[in-house]
Amino acid sequence: MLRITLKKTFGDRAKSLGIAGVILLMLAGCATMGPHYVPPATSLNPTWNSELKGGLTVEKTSLQSLALWWTTLNDSELSLLIDRAVAGNLDLKKARARVREARAQRGITKAGLFPTLDITGSATWMRTDKDTGAGRSSELYSASFDAGWELDIFGGVRRSVEAAEADLQASQEDLYDVLVSLLAEVALNYVEVRTRQAQIAATEANLTSQSETFQLATWRQQAGLSDDLAVQQARYNLENTKSLIPTLRANLEEALNRIAVLLGEQPGKVHAELKKESPIPETPLKVAVGVPAEAIRHRPDVRRAERELAAQTARVGVATADLYPKFTFSGSIGLETLALGNLSSGISTLLGIPRVTWPIFSGGSIRQRIEVQSALQEQSLIKYEATVLNAIEEVENVITTYAEQQVRRDSLRFAEEAARQAAALAQNKYEAGLTDFTGVLEAQRSLLSFQEQLAQSEGAVASNLIKLYKALGGGWESLAGNEEASYKGRKE
Repeated sequence: MLRITLKKTFGDRAKSLGIAGVILLMLAGCATMGPHYVPPATSLNPTWNSELKGGLTVEKTSLQSLALWWTTLNDSELSLLIDRAVAGNLDLKKARARVREARAQRGITKAGLFPTLDITGSATWMRTDKDTGAGRSSELYSASFDAGWELDIFGGVRRSVEAAEADLQASQEDLYDVLVSLLAEVALNYVEVRTRQAQIAATEANLTSQSETFQLATWRQQAGLSDDLAVQQARYNLENTKSLIPTLRANLEEALNRIAVLLGEQPGKVHAELKKESPIPETPLKVAVGVPAEAIRHRPDVRRAERELAAQTARVGVATADLYPKFTFSGSIGLETLALGNLSSGISTLLGIPRVTWPIFSGGSIRQRIEVQSALQEQSLIKYEATVLNAIEEVENVITTYAEQQVRRDSLRFAEEAARQAAALAQNKYEAGLTDFTGVLEAQRSLLSFQEQLAQSEGAVASNLIKLYKALGGGWESLAGNEEASYKGRKE
């Protein structure tokens, strides 16, 4: 411990300690413990394993079209819902709060690189009693400046800052990942609404036709032109079709409620605006999917896993730095005076305490902590590799599903048209008495089945395109610029 008492001035001593501090600061940049982070190398196939067809191409995806992928569906109502979801979704707000938390945590960690300075002051008044003393009064004013600094000679604090910076970047990627999922969920539920509406419309149209057929069968039976079998067949066919509508309406209600919640609103808020039936969104004729390496670079979940690996690598360095000495320097300046105006020139005390702490024996706990952080680093690497594989799998699967569903949809379109003509022919022959009711029954059943399947398939094609854009990591760019601008605005 070094204690120096000065009268009136202490500039020379302070200058000497300042020079010593500069020297120690220069030493602080000498070493950084632990492994230096190197992004993992990932070996990927140059092209997709799945055959690209149904309008899919290997062309490089346009960042603009990927950022606003929902506009390719040419549905203004969907675009409005997307905007409302970005503004009001609660999961997105929570992810934004996590980013602010990580940013503040980084600031706290960075503060460890700099000295701390505390200022304290006091004032004392004293007066003696006239009966026991001279009846005099006195005043004493004091102030002190206390400073402390842990010199980051072996880089433990710098590694902590490195980890905090990577954590912040990981939280930003998590925000973008939440956004990618949100946009896809809104669009998928919107397509579900339009699909259910199309199925309900087709079912109600068939219900009208089957009601007319049931009435015709009843009249023919009353006229003695047919037996009761045709009437009962027409009745159960009619009632079976009626039974489909409640389930479809329940599914429609669920999709509408889900959209409202995704928008951060109460269920029921979007019913009025989406009540009017609208066509299922049409997919573009051509969709660029790029190559696997592009998808991996673009997906927020993969980028988040890579940043988490970087953060954990830095924490290995934090633990390793505990093996080496810690250099701290603390000091204080004390000022005392009998008059407040003379505080700056009063009696001064300068106290400087350099200290070295080195754990010589800790029972192996420090090395075990290093081992713990190294094992966590290995886990983070494995998690990153698994995230990459899962991402590639997701894209491969949806490429196949999107293309094959288009083949199914086209076949169903031909089947639905043939079933429509068959139902009309069977109805005409039955009315003319040229055939029994079995042909009409079978034709009407087939028509309803194909119409429902066609609506479901058209919805599935649109849904699979949405899933493809999600698998490619599309949509987060629409928020990234706004988030950065918002943060800069708060700083200013």
